[in-house]
Amino acid sequence: MDEVAWKKHHRYLTNVVDVDEKVITWNAKGRKAEVLNKYYESLGKENCKRIESVSLDGARTYISSSNKYAVNALIVLDRFHAVQKINNAINQVRKNKLRKARKREDEELILLTNCKQRFILLRNKLKRSARQSVTLDYLCNINQPIYKGMILKEKFLEVYDLKSEDEAITHIYEWIDDALESGLKPFEKIAWSLVEKIEYILNWFISQRSSAISEGFNNKIKRLKRMAYGYRDIEYFKLKIHQHCGYLNPRRFNIN
Repeated sequence: MDEVAWKKHHRYLTNVVDVDEKVITWNAKGRKAEVLNKYYESLGKENCKRIESVSLDGARTYISSSNKYAVNALIVLDRFHAVQKINNAINQVRKNKLRKARKREDEELILLTNCKQRFILLRNKLKRSARQSVTLDYLCNINQPIYKGMILKEKFLEVYDLKSEDEAITHIYEWIDDALESGLKPFEKIAWSLVEKIEYILNWFISQRSSAISEGFNNKIKRLKRMAYGYRDIEYFKLKIHQHCGYLNPRRFNIN
């Protein structure tokens, strides 16, 4: 489950995706716990008990609702969203340094930290070109906060290469300590969040369920919104979403 903005000023839709069927099965306006409660209540108590796993982005509202209704389900903070949060943190560090560089009129640092360079920081190290690696090494050499941020990013990603849950627990707690001592507020914020949600990250090693498919649907929904230049009627917009991403999609029934 995930949310997507359907209107400006933080107006959201909550989408529930069936990962096996690869369809949006339900959506509703808002992203509070009360909104998701309606979904679970529509399933009924017995069906909620049959849910095996719930993959989400770590939102407290979704976690509280899922714990209340899907009592037998494994709650998973999936890898995709965890990595996304880390990338957002390193990108925020870049923005902070760019802002300071502009105030000092440091042209070299501005060139290395502008928005065009953010992909070098976000890209997986195995997919960086030789030129990008050289640029990143130089940036890390001249800027300590970005260097610290990249170390924290790479160390966090290492947890998904570990073979056992015990190794993962030790690794995550070490990462939390490093993040809290880094002096980088975006990473400190994530570290405090992980203290509360570490069990949901560890559940990934049991289930390895991912809600990454929801991001693909989010992109489709955003494209629908752009094509129509926005929707005033939220109920009609929800129907369009189900037509393109849900059980109402004609392709599921081979209808030409």
